Amino acid sequence: MPVSRRTFTTLAASLLGGALARAQSPQDANYDESRVGAYTLPPLLTRADGRPVRTAAEWRERRAELLEAYAAHVYGRTPAGLPAFKAVDVEAPVAVLDGRAWRQQVRLEWGSGVSADVLVFRPRTDRAVPVFIGLNYFGNHAVHPDPAIVLSTRWMRSSDANFIVDHRATERSRGTTTRRWPLDLIIAQGCAVMTAYYGDFAPDDPSVVGNGMARLATSSLTGTPAAQRWGAIGMWAWGLSQMRLAAATLPGLDPTRAAVIGHSRLGKAALWAGVQDEQFAMVVANDSGEMGAALARRTYGETLKRITTSFPHWFCTGLSSYGDRVHDLPVDQHQLLALVAPRVLHVASAVDDRWADPRGEFLATMEADAVWRLHGVPGLGTTTMPPVGPAIGRRVRYHIREGGHDIIAPDWTQYLATAKQELT
Repeated sequence: MPVSRRTFTTLAASLLGGALARAQSPQDANYDESRVGAYTLPPLLTRADGRPVRTAAEWRERRAELLEAYAAHVYGRTPAGLPAFKAVDVEAPVAVLDGRAWRQQVRLEWGSGVSADVLVFRPRTDRAVPVFIGLNYFGNHAVHPDPAIVLSTRWMRSSDANFIVDHRATERSRGTTTRRWPLDLIIAQGCAVMTAYYGDFAPDDPSVVGNGMARLATSSLTGTPAAQRWGAIGMWAWGLSQMRLAAATLPGLDPTRAAVIGHSRLGKAALWAGVQDEQFAMVVANDSGEMGAALARRTYGETLKRITTSFPHWFCTGLSSYGDRVHDLPVDQHQLLALVAPRVLHVASAVDDRWADPRGEFLATMEADAVWRLHGVPGLGTTTMPPVGPAIGRRVRYHIREGGHDIIAPDWTQYLATAKQELT
């Protein structure tokens, strides 16, 4: 049974050992379980004053403490008083995918030149359907090759594979990430997708990160310590919540069955969005790794020092002070996952994605499960990491698949099954 404080030493790696050894990742990372070392997790069901948490009502107090800690030390504080959006139709619903789906494009505008283009695909049905809300890496046009989808003109990270030239998308960028958005599968399972380019909310580079939603928050940051001001993950998370609000205004989407989803750094953003915004019915973190679903105290794969050095703009600046003393960080990611309770949480890993520490992702999920049990809700239900294959658990689910760092149809198959089972 998981406990709130546990010292982990050498962990058996019979499942992952051989397969993970084949993966290629940065040379300075540790991929040897025997070198992880001992660590003690900060308590989950103990309040800051030492009182134990025994009821769901007491968990609400503990939850508030943990949210405050993550805002102050990890992701930064989401500014209060940001403006509401105005939704502008770019394209009325049009039948696509051989008539099986509707496509719609909407622009959300906040003023001061700040906007985000939102793309929706939903089944052609009279019923309102569950909707997966997630950000994409290379523009809505990369999700599907249809030339009618607006080509993003925003700044983008360089990518030869996605035909990004001089930090801008080109016509050849269309449809380059269809593997990550298997629309035929999603539509066939009776669900919708709502997506926007993450750079609309915060360009993913420290030199330009302030060119997105950050412009809306300048006056709202007065009084917030510099070390606690939000980074890009906070801005992306805020954008996801804004998209959920927009979903309530669009036809055919059921905002009460909205699932926030993200891969890699956007998996971190999905988690932060999902724990702050309790109107998300389901939270999906795919290969989210360090400062996502993986335990930070494990010196395996990407580390806190490495991530805050490589991507300082993702977090509040205060997080970097823990780079050489991760054991002093007042939180760890099992606590973040627990903040989703008692809603639906699905965490996923990939066997060859050692950088994201699959075992660390499972261990965090396992520890978080205690809060679902506190609520009397069926959660993960095991302390044993499952083999590669179908997801385990109920309201807390976990799966690990073959392959590397990506979100692909086998992952979506699992998420759609979770939505079908838990969001009905």
